Amino acid sequence: MLKCGMLERDRQALRRRSAVLCKQLVVDALLIQSLQADDILTESMAESIMAEQTSQKRCWRLLLLLPKRGPRAFSSFCSALQETEQQHLCDLLTQPPETDGKERHVEIIQPEEEPEGKSEREVMKRAETKRERFVNSLPPLSTQEEIAAKRARTQESMEFSLDADSPITTPVLACTSDFYLSRFQQSYRMRSTPRGFALVISNVTFDSHAVPELDTRKGGEVDDEVLRKVFTELDYCVTVHRDLTAQGMRTCIENFCRRSDHRTVDSCAVCLLSHGTEGAVYGTDGQLLQLDWVFEAFDNVHCPLLQNKPKMFFIQACRGDEMDCGVEQIDGPARTCSPSCEQRDAGREGQGDADPRQRDDSGRPRIKLPQRSDMICGFASLKGTAAMRNTKRGSWFIQELNTALRLNARDTHLADILVQVNGRIKEREGYAPGTAHHRCKEMSEFTSSLCKDLYLFPKLPASVLTSMHI
Repeated sequence: MLKCGMLERDRQALRRRSAVLCKQLVVDALLIQSLQADDILTESMAESIMAEQTSQKRCWRLLLLLPKRGPRAFSSFCSALQETEQQHLCDLLTQPPETDGKERHVEIIQPEEEPEGKSEREVMKRAETKRERFVNSLPPLSTQEEIAAKRARTQESMEFSLDADSPITTPVLACTSDFYLSRFQQSYRMRSTPRGFALVISNVTFDSHAVPELDTRKGGEVDDEVLRKVFTELDYCVTVHRDLTAQGMRTCIENFCRRSDHRTVDSCAVCLLSHGTEGAVYGTDGQLLQLDWVFEAFDNVHCPLLQNKPKMFFIQACRGDEMDCGVEQIDGPARTCSPSCEQRDAGREGQGDADPRQRDDSGRPRIKLPQRSDMICGFASLKGTAAMRNTKRGSWFIQELNTALRLNARDTHLADILVQVNGRIKEREGYAPGTAHHRCKEMSEFTSSLCKDLYLFPKLPASVLTSMHI
């Protein structure tokens, strides 16, 4: 049964302040959870809000739903603003109308009272239609992710700490049996329990005597906890190590590669979170761990138990100290791509396997693999540029990776998930008025030597595997 509508005075307060809210309100997991705890939003409403790609769209969806969620919705919303350090917006909403002055506001649509008995799906559909119609008719608003200017913002030595939206905590959505059966034959095998082992190395605190220029990565501890939770829900056995020297990182990775139980699982994941530079990440002692060494440790020569199995890497670190200040978008003619060029093994097609060591016991040629294959690596930033991190809520890249995995891993292969992450990172902007990196940008990227689609098939019903006699 649908709740009664919001009180008229509260509805009018939301309408008067809608433009300010749309620009300044941070709709994050904490705010949504507070509204859920008060029974103002349902789980599906929360998911639909957090699935929106920008703060502006999340705000508009929330503002369209709140007036229909009962007489307690306004007071609950104000309490949620206080809990999420947005007291200035709470004060703004509770000001009497006569103190408004001559401010101009863009009003959202006057919400209509919903008749009793309307299904939640119908309510959500109506809200979506209204949101699309009115957001499209609004004057352009900044897409940067803003919060109260009073919050402290500092530039760290390598990785820049900026406020932004926090990661969602919506449970990982489950893959359906029908989807699995339609995809598993052309995809990497992903049926083991657990799916694989995940290693997270997170350097937060650095030796201030050895490397005073490497500041504490405030918010880094949020990232490793986010990764631990999401990979655990994806059915990985997760090990987290905090604050390792460069040699400690090498030892940890070597031990991980030597695990004999890699034989029984279908994949692995490695996450490195630290200060960094192009091609390397820092240990807490200021020494560098080369990423090429990391990839080599997992190649087909050094880690044979993971041959032909997908190996995922996620690197949250700067690849330089240059800041991407962005560029104004200018519409222009469509770009055309130059034709691709492929190098061929000219003149080698007729050569046989003369070396008997290249044949198995039956005399047939041995199957050979390239030295490195079946890997995919997501980088938080482009070569030479800095990565962005929120001191309270973690890095942009890990936030967006977490969101994309939770919402889309059920039916999207990992390469496309990382494309989605790129798209969300592209939309984000820093908010730090008065500093050189106000409205700064970040661009993530990934490299891949995957040879099949990599679906994680989360929470696959056990009945599917049982019926296939695996």
